[in-house]
Amino acid sequence: MSARDSSFDGSFDRSFDREHLWHPYTSMTAPLPAFEVASASGVRIRLGDGRELIDGMASWWCVIHGYNHPELNRAIEAQLARTAHVMFGGLTHEPAIALGKQLVALTPEPLQHVFFSDSGSVAVEVAIKMALQYWQARGQPGKHRLLTVRGGYHGDTFGAMAVCDPVNGMHRLFSGVLPAHLFAPRPATRFGEPLKAGDLDAFEALIATHREELAAVILEPIVQGAGGMWFYAADYLRGVAELCRRHAVLLIADEIATGFGRTGRLFACEHAGIDPDILCLGKALTGGYLSLAATLATTDVAEGISASGGVLMHGPTFMANPLATAVAGRSIELLLASPWQQRIAAIEAQLRRELGVCAVHPAVADVRVLGGIGVVETREPVDVAALQELFVARGVWIRPFGRLIYLMPPYVIDPADLTRLTQAVGAALAAIEES
Repeated sequence: MSARDSSFDGSFDRSFDREHLWHPYTSMTAPLPAFEVASASGVRIRLGDGRELIDGMASWWCVIHGYNHPELNRAIEAQLARTAHVMFGGLTHEPAIALGKQLVALTPEPLQHVFFSDSGSVAVEVAIKMALQYWQARGQPGKHRLLTVRGGYHGDTFGAMAVCDPVNGMHRLFSGVLPAHLFAPRPATRFGEPLKAGDLDAFEALIATHREELAAVILEPIVQGAGGMWFYAADYLRGVAELCRRHAVLLIADEIATGFGRTGRLFACEHAGIDPDILCLGKALTGGYLSLAATLATTDVAEGISASGGVLMHGPTFMANPLATAVAGRSIELLLASPWQQRIAAIEAQLRRELGVCAVHPAVADVRVLGGIGVVETREPVDVAALQELFVARGVWIRPFGRLIYLMPPYVIDPADLTRLTQAVGAALAAIEES
């Protein structure tokens, strides 16, 4: 098809996809396989060739209610009949107001102000801007750096990349142009264990030494996601929060992956009983229907930035999109009305039983389970393309990366389907051993 030829017959053109569409974290000269999706419903993705896959990824952790949910469909349809989009600059609308009320009511009490954006990465960008502008407004522009822990992942935009793990993360190529922030060692104490002696010492030394230049600490509470799927102790998180208060440094909690029940609590901060100054939400916010994120801040942060006429310097075109905010509000209602805690507890128990046996496999370094997250860490990086073909052949959708084969299924998955997923992980380990 030439640049001037706009004809389109509606057929699936695999060669065009392979030659022209750039998928996430892939090469255009050696692309990973991409499977055509014809439809999806419940926990199943139906491919164009008729095969069905049980989804173990919840489409990168956001489709918590399953696909094609009638209540979420109706929320979209009802809002579509009113308006699909309107700018949020100088205008407002009921779905945004209603969703803001829900978020303020559900998150820790000090968080009273909501800024909507388009994606998780942008929510982190906004959080960083909030922290920097807060200290500028207070006459302390020297507080301009961030402190975090190694093994973290906060997004793919430049501000977010700068606080991802600088060595083992996905953004080493950009290290020369990213701001130089501070990194403490990854917490060694596992979730559910008392804090190991000395585990917080390096973090404490960094925050004490650099307090005059630190605007904020940013971390993923309890669960480090795409940076390594590591689950760490609530005592460590409590210690970090206390050190932030002691040294007058803001605390940003990135709950984009953990928010809305994934760890067994509505928000992972609840495991440690902490109240961050700024909170980032995304992924499951809309139940996987549309891209939407939110950054919440305390009144101290919001009024500090706004003192003397200051304004927060961010304004996405699709901020608070009516379709997205409408479906997000309904998704939260569905979650709260469902037995989500029992569902997550049942998923966790089954993952512990069925993935736990993988721990003795010679190719496995570690097995970790928390809430609706199950992780098998291998000793060597996996062949993603080969395992993807194996999983699809077994009728499941699992997307490994690096040395991690992990499951984060929709909350509504039944035990038989979850067993299909865990058995597929076992088959992948057998294939690794044979190769």
